[in-house]
Amino acid sequence: MSRVRRASALVATLAAATLLFTGCGVPSFLGGPPDRSEPTGESVAPELEPFYAQVLEWRSCGDLQCSTATAPLDWSDPAAGEIELALVRQPATGEKIGSLLVNPGGPGGSGFDFIAESIDYAVGPRLQQRFDVVGFDPRGVGRSTPVRCLDAAGMDDFLYSVVPAERGSDEWIGDVTEANREFGQACADETGDLLANVDTVSAARDLDLLRAILGDTELNYLGYSYGTFLGATYAGLYPEKVGRLVLDGAIDPAASNQEVNVAQAVGFEDALRAYLEDCLAGADCPFSGSVDDAVDEVSRLIASVEQSPLRASDGRMVGADTLVTAIIFPLYSADTWTYLSDMFESVMFGEADTALAFADLYNGREQDGSYGDNSTEAFRAVNCLDYTYDDDVDLMRANAAELAEAAPVIGPYFGYGDIGCAQWPYAARAERAAITADGANPIMVIGTTGDPATPYQWAEALADQLDSGVLVSYDGEGHTAYRKSNACIDDTVEDFLVDGTVPASDPQC
Repeated sequence: MSRVRRASALVATLAAATLLFTGCGVPSFLGGPPDRSEPTGESVAPELEPFYAQVLEWRSCGDLQCSTATAPLDWSDPAAGEIELALVRQPATGEKIGSLLVNPGGPGGSGFDFIAESIDYAVGPRLQQRFDVVGFDPRGVGRSTPVRCLDAAGMDDFLYSVVPAERGSDEWIGDVTEANREFGQACADETGDLLANVDTVSAARDLDLLRAILGDTELNYLGYSYGTFLGATYAGLYPEKVGRLVLDGAIDPAASNQEVNVAQAVGFEDALRAYLEDCLAGADCPFSGSVDDAVDEVSRLIASVEQSPLRASDGRMVGADTLVTAIIFPLYSADTWTYLSDMFESVMFGEADTALAFADLYNGREQDGSYGDNSTEAFRAVNCLDYTYDDDVDLMRANAAELAEAAPVIGPYFGYGDIGCAQWPYAARAERAAITADGANPIMVIGTTGDPATPYQWAEALADQLDSGVLVSYDGEGHTAYRKSNACIDDTVEDFLVDGTVPASDPQC
């Protein structure tokens, strides 16, 4: 399992917060919004009635409103305990037509923070006018009952340690396996029974609970990246309760762990080539020659750091894995390519601090050495339940060879991901499979042709799988499309969510 599958909330939120957000103004509400959300009162199984009958009490938190819901720890045994789900909302600024729940991706991204810190980036004014915009932390994440594993020093050791043995050797595999086994055990010790119940199906059942206690008979939802898988899973479980769903930066629910790794390795390598082509055409590019020449230089640079890691000013080491993370981080958006040039130039001169800063942003590590969220732990915990893994060494080596062949620069560092979850304390919940959601209302699926993290073919696959899938294509670079300064995409999304307008054909924005 590649760490970069968190192509979603963490990077979308952190990158936007770091480079794009300029603050958001929240308007005054004439007369004040209601302080309580009344549930729909729909009929559910007797053991679920206490959860579906909740009345949410909203309290002021800054310019927004916050509340906390309770959900079953284990949906298959609702009497086994409860967890908390943290919510934040901005009430509709105009005539309300319902609630719009927003998930920024991950898994592990905080929808609470995404809305609380950047609502104007998350959704446009038209949606804010017609919907109560609701951000939530899924089970295991952030302010909801969280997955917990290691303290800051332990996370540093787990994420940044350099394994001295040759990548793929028996010794290397042994060292990596032991580190991941210890990490999984720490998560089990610190998190308890929740760790067995943070799978996406459980989170989708939470989503239906939130829909009902917010008072909506159908779910209106905007999901980015991993949030598309959560939304599609919901549609598969509750097709009759699908209102208007937009899935931006789609994940293919049927793709296996290895298929995801290959597609993402190729996606990031294609994005790297696009960056290098743009860099070489401009001024102050740290590379020269052709794009192929520059690609070869990047490959040699990573290999050199693999052999001789760089020491940062705080004493931490930057090895190949950390450098690849630092390269990937700015590839999520063409707007951040200039920062990638600065990072490459610094590494060429033997300086590690800039690369380490990029990796820290990706991993949620603060400048004081603390970790601002639990996104890394939640990312691992959810994915270990959502995919299946195999610790057969021969198979892992064959998969690693496939990755290296498909993406010669990035691919070699995406291999052996199964190690991370093959010995996880809890087994995967389900095999990957297509989701059809037969009978659901139209579901909008958005794909970006140059998306490195959720490749365009995944959007095509999901739209084709869904009985009512509607594909909307954006011809461009970067991860996700809505709210990225493309009027065609923004208007198409908002016409659908507000008015229910379904494009007669792919607008090909």
